[in-house]
Amino acid sequence: MTTFAPIFVPDELRQAVSDAAWLAAMLDAERALARASSLAGVVPAAAAAAIAGQCEPGRHDLEALLEQGRAVGNPAEPLVQALRERVGSAAARWVHFGATSQDVVDTAAMLVARETTRLVDGELGGVATACARLAEEHRATPMAARTVLQQAVPTTFGAKAAGWLVAVVGARDRLRQVRFQAQLGGAAGTLAAFGGRGLRVLAAYAAELDLDEPRVPWHAARGPLTELGAALDEAAAACAKIGLDVVLLAQTEVAEVAEAPGGGSSTMPHKRNPVRAVLARACARLVHANASVLAGAEHEHERAAGAWQAEWTALSEALAHAGGAAAAIRASLGGLAVDPARMRANMSPELYSERDRLELDDPEYLGSAGAFVDRALERWREST
Repeated sequence: MTTFAPIFVPDELRQAVSDAAWLAAMLDAERALARASSLAGVVPAAAAAAIAGQCEPGRHDLEALLEQGRAVGNPAEPLVQALRERVGSAAARWVHFGATSQDVVDTAAMLVARETTRLVDGELGGVATACARLAEEHRATPMAARTVLQQAVPTTFGAKAAGWLVAVVGARDRLRQVRFQAQLGGAAGTLAAFGGRGLRVLAAYAAELDLDEPRVPWHAARGPLTELGAALDEAAAACAKIGLDVVLLAQTEVAEVAEAPGGGSSTMPHKRNPVRAVLARACARLVHANASVLAGAEHEHERAAGAWQAEWTALSEALAHAGGAAAAIRASLGGLAVDPARMRANMSPELYSERDRLELDDPEYLGSAGAFVDRALERWREST
């Protein structure tokens, strides 16, 4: 991640997608491969144990491995060579047996993604709780609804928060439905090196890592990452929508909400900027850009030439910034000051023109706003 990552992404999320996390995940893949191959009767048990003993991140020079990876275009090949040197001659031939570099990197990607997604899910849960609180507290707080940035008809702040809530809950549900699949296909997706035992090795490998077993290798059919990228994009967009509404409602001329505390300015002491909402929107833009990398390239035949390599950074950035967007909005809403009096004062008499044209006897003209709040809260309670 870039120098500016600490501004956007909390430390726990940054660590979850760090170089160290990727190294640990690749080593987990190599350890699982050795054990699975041993269980299937392919690799001697002693060799599998020797390999597993060297799959500890502290035994490896990460910077050196990454530097060496430049020559071959991926980080797995130098890691395999380092493992072979460490395990000794008797077990060296069994290191990475039957696998290809993409098996290790793709499986590591799924492990990193699974752990980071859990963090993102936790942040989204906090956002949903904050939205639910605001929806319930302001179920009957009237304000002007705005379409094309113009006052339209009356609504309630609770109804606005209810819309936020349902979007976040839906995005969280989609993220929870993502399947994290192991990758093992060997040189060209046939597991030929294992003879007739390939499927046994694959099943044991996925089980060792607690990942889903794929129907077939997905070396060049990138559904698992496309699905994940789309889910992260949706989650970040739900947070960005909230952030945009907060920014607009916090404008000086509107002043219906304010972040507490607001962000300051280097030159204007009077400023109270909605910084957390701003950061959420910035994070969402980065998620969207990186999700497009995960979704936007077809891969040639059985192994891509460039599209695969582009995914690694894009995945880390999408995961981290989706969590950053959710964390920022969670903080924004957690300290949001809502001003019902200002909302009422801002409501133009023209808001009731539709009611008057229809000759309805409805002083507030809020229709089903309250009912929609109740339905949103019910949806949230079902999801928790």
